[in-house]
Amino acid sequence: MVVDPKWRLSHARGYLGLGMVEEAAAELDQLPATAAQETEALSLRALVLQEREQWPALVDAARQLVLRQPGEPGWWIAWAYATRRSQSLAAAEAILLEAERTHPAEPTVQFNLGCYACLRGDLPEARRRVDRAIALDHSFRAAAATDPDLELLRGAGSRPDAGG
Repeated sequence: MVVDPKWRLSHARGYLGLGMVEEAAAELDQLPATAAQETEALSLRALVLQEREQWPALVDAARQLVLRQPGEPGWWIAWAYATRRSQSLAAAEAILLEAERTHPAEPTVQFNLGCYACLRGDLPEARRRVDRAIALDHSFRAAAATDPDLELLRGAGSRPDAGG
């Protein structure tokens, strides 16, 4: 029986919503090649790859999504996240610095750049970035207090939420 690709995508979305990653992946695997390359299918595939922690494959999928939808900050963040885990902090930072040009007020970009600066030992830059993220979205205050990437900033007596 041939199932309409729209149904497969709907099923995959539903499975992901229920946390059923393997079932979502199975639905996506049954898409015809042309449908599997459409943006919606690639977006769902990226979510599956992230849940499975398949970082090199997510790098490729997120990069494609950034090329298709550069105005969507989440794809930049996913690309950097996967790049950090599969390649290097420096490569991930380069992605987010590019993303910042398009999304200067995206708090997650600012926060992650702050984390990267902290890991590099640049505490003034880390503080500036994290404070900016908190100013844009106060929920980052709690993240700053617990994120392991900011341990050096907290340990140095620098409050990452000062001025936020």
